[in-house]
Amino acid sequence: MRRSEALASLVAAPLISRCAFDPSAVRIASKNFTESFLVAEIYAQALERAGLRVERLFNLGSTQIALAAMQRGNIDCYPEYTGTALVDVLHLPPQANPRIAYATVARQFEARYGLEWLAPAPMNDSQGLATTREIAAREHLTTLSDVARAAGRLRLATIQEFLARPDGLPGLQKFYGGFHFREVRTYDIALKYRALLDGRADVATAFTTDGAIATQSLVVLRDDGHFWPAYNIAPVVRAATLRAHPNLRAVLDGISSRITDAAARAMNDAVENKQRDPADVAAAFLSSRDGGNTAS
Repeated sequence: MRRSEALASLVAAPLISRCAFDPSAVRIASKNFTESFLVAEIYAQALERAGLRVERLFNLGSTQIALAAMQRGNIDCYPEYTGTALVDVLHLPPQANPRIAYATVARQFEARYGLEWLAPAPMNDSQGLATTREIAAREHLTTLSDVARAAGRLRLATIQEFLARPDGLPGLQKFYGGFHFREVRTYDIALKYRALLDGRADVATAFTTDGAIATQSLVVLRDDGHFWPAYNIAPVVRAATLRAHPNLRAVLDGISSRITDAAARAMNDAVENKQRDPADVAAAFLSSRDGGNTAS
C-alpha cells in the first residue's frame, strides 16, 4: 500500500459515475496521493502534447477502486507500482529484483485482467527507514543491518500499519534479526518526519521518493539485505486503448524513462511543501531537458 493522503485540496472527486464519456479521449486516472496524481498528470500532458484528447479522472482512491474502474472500462490508464500489484493485487510474495517483479505483474495482469503494463520508470518508491545526518553519524547508521544492531537504543516513529504488515516491522525482525527498538510510537503519515526532526524519534519509516527527503537533512538507510520489494511505477493500460491509439505506448514509454527517484522527490516536494500547482509541476517536468528542474 502506498501513501494514503487524500488530495481533496488539489482535485475534485472523480466523476466515474458520469453517463457519457468522450469516446475519442484517453481517460487517465490516479489514486489519492500526491505522487500518483503527479505522474498521472505527466501522462495526461504528454499525451496532449502528442495530439491525443485526454480526460482526467483523478483521486479515485485505492488500488482496488482503480483496478475495478479499469475492468469496467471507465478508465483507460493509471500509474501503478510493481510492488503494490505484486503484493496487494496478486497476493504474491515480495520481490526485490525489479526485473522479476515487473515481468511477473505484466504477465499476470495481461492473463487475468487483459491489461498491459508499459515500460516502468527507473523511479523506485520503495519503503525505507530514514534518520537525520546527525543521528546517522552519532549512531554509525548507514544500512538496515546497522539499525538492526542498534535498535535497542533507538526510538522509531512510524505509521500503525507498519507494525503488522509482513513487509513492515515483523518482516524486518524475521529477515535481519534484531529491530527491537527502545521505543516505538505511531503517528499520522504526515507527522512522522516531524517527530524525527523535533528530536522525538531517532529513525522514521519512509517512502524513498518522499518530498521531505529532498529538502530536510535526512538520509535513507540502505537496504543492504534487499528485503523490501521493488516499487517501480509504470502506466497500466487497457489493451483496447492501445489498439485505438497506436502512438500511446511510445509516448508514455519515453516519459517513463525520465521519471527518476530524484525527479519524483523534487516534484513531491514542490507540491507538498512549496504548495505549487501539480499541473505546473508536471508541465515543468515535461519541459525540462532531463525531468529534474521541477522545484524552482
